[in-house]
Amino acid sequence: MNDPVLLLNANFEPLNVCSTRRAVGLIQTGKAEMLLNGRGFIQTVRTQFPRPSVIRLVYMIKRPRVRVPLSKREIFRRDHYRCQYCGVRNTILTIDHIIPRRLGGDYSWTNLVTACQECNLKKGGRTLQECGLSLLQPPHEPRPTADYIFGHHLIEGQNDDWEQFLHGW
Repeated sequence: MNDPVLLLNANFEPLNVCSTRRAVGLIQTGKAEMLLNGRGFIQTVRTQFPRPSVIRLVYMIKRPRVRVPLSKREIFRRDHYRCQYCGVRNTILTIDHIIPRRLGGDYSWTNLVTACQECNLKKGGRTLQECGLSLLQPPHEPRPTADYIFGHHLIEGQNDDWEQFLHGW
């Protein structure tokens, strides 16, 4: 009952990922319709309900512009879990301020990068010019595409039937 279900707006725009329990509740109250049933059925004493994989709301929801939240996990994900100074993939990574906080650097997408412990220690509280390091790629705020936001649910062949709804947005 806790398997993820892709929730689409009335215009087939991906909105959210909810649990199977929530999806069945939306279908039973008439607020949503099931588009794909790739998981079998839920058996009760008197009847059985299809276990949805993708549902669509029957009414349109107007939502504000989606932004990727700034967090440590999202910075690692944006930088592909790779040090932005030396390019090494390491299990022990840190977050580094390109312009140190003591010099007026802010907590933003364009000032934070992933760094390995060695590079972070080498850089210390100095600027890139002072320590002689350079970035592999300039930091940026990731675009909030459906692939980026919901893509981690497609890992290891799970929810492959969602792809047709995610790639259009």
